[in-house]
Amino acid sequence: MRMLSEANGSNGSIAGAGALLNILRDGQARTRAELVQLTGLARSTLAQRLDALLSQQWIIPTEEAISSGGRPAIAFTFNRTARVVLSADLGATHARVAVTDLGTTVLAERAAEVSIDRGPEETLGWLQRTFEEMLTETGHRPDEICGIGVGLPGPVEHSSGRPVNPPIMPGWDGFPVPEWLGSRLGAPVLVDNDVNIMALGEHWAARPESDHLIFVKIGTGIGCGIISDRRLHRGAQGAAGDIGHIRVASALGTVCRCGNVGCLEAVASGAAMAAKLSADGVEAEDSRDVVRLVRGGNTHAVQLIRQAGREVGDVLASIVNFFNPSVIVVGGDISEAGEQVLAGLREVIYSRSLPLATQHLTITASELGDRAGVIGAAVMVIEHVLAPGSVDRSVSAA
Repeated sequence: MRMLSEANGSNGSIAGAGALLNILRDGQARTRAELVQLTGLARSTLAQRLDALLSQQWIIPTEEAISSGGRPAIAFTFNRTARVVLSADLGATHARVAVTDLGTTVLAERAAEVSIDRGPEETLGWLQRTFEEMLTETGHRPDEICGIGVGLPGPVEHSSGRPVNPPIMPGWDGFPVPEWLGSRLGAPVLVDNDVNIMALGEHWAARPESDHLIFVKIGTGIGCGIISDRRLHRGAQGAAGDIGHIRVASALGTVCRCGNVGCLEAVASGAAMAAKLSADGVEAEDSRDVVRLVRGGNTHAVQLIRQAGREVGDVLASIVNFFNPSVIVVGGDISEAGEQVLAGLREVIYSRSLPLATQHLTITASELGDRAGVIGAAVMVIEHVLAPGSVDRSVSAA
């Protein structure tokens, strides 16, 4: 039985409200009697914690439960509509923005061509205006925002939310994204690498049963998000998973946009493939053009994307041996080419990894597609705002 510790005094009782909400977040309505039995709390302590959660609308009463005597009994359930979350997945050349409830249900969503290289103030100014328009569209007020989640296509120091020497984001290095956006929208802002939020979104919405998952994004750049023991692994400074800048033999002599020579991204990214096609007289500007050509049956594009799959697979084979994930999910624009890129990945991973590591390994395309990032950005905010300590602070301050 899951037990919640009793605390002396009303402040202690209220301070345990976050742990109680954590139980109710599964969406199941429970009566006071059921919660007493489940938690082991005294009725008076439970009542104080329920009242604190009700006052902030984190939970709502319902009369769906029936007592043994046949009379309706009041039950309590998590209120997914108590607040809204603003989430954004900013890529190198396009962005997706959403408003969600506390269960990640999308209330409004927009996609647009937005180049990250136009700088932080112009890009974030567009994001601010878009968020404000979407709030009006959904009928929500700024004071209903519980938080804002943003994914960026480069290294991010998660503790500060600031980009650090991002190769494809001129002018963004050290820019105070949380402070700039938060001061204008009046809500806390969390920022992370775009691949990390994609991993969070895919794990939350499509593969919650997976304890160990790798999400690989192949688009303008290449990176991966790591779910370890059902938790996102960011590393010491937030740089975990930056596989696009691992040196590979086939790229020796090729200069990468990061300034180094021989990076995986320099030969296997969507930008690299588009550049190769253009050099050979085939019209291609970006990752989406590469996918369009593959779908159209262009032999050169098909060969390039297969080889890119092999190159990425060669790096992932080492990661499979080291980390032993149960699932590798492939996302980003290039994943839209489907089996062409997956075939190259599987070919190398299964041949280069240890048999035990690949015995039950699944390699598949993202189920969420373009939505993985905005769902993951919302999850990042929700898990932060609804953490027991955060809830306790919110009810104590009320």
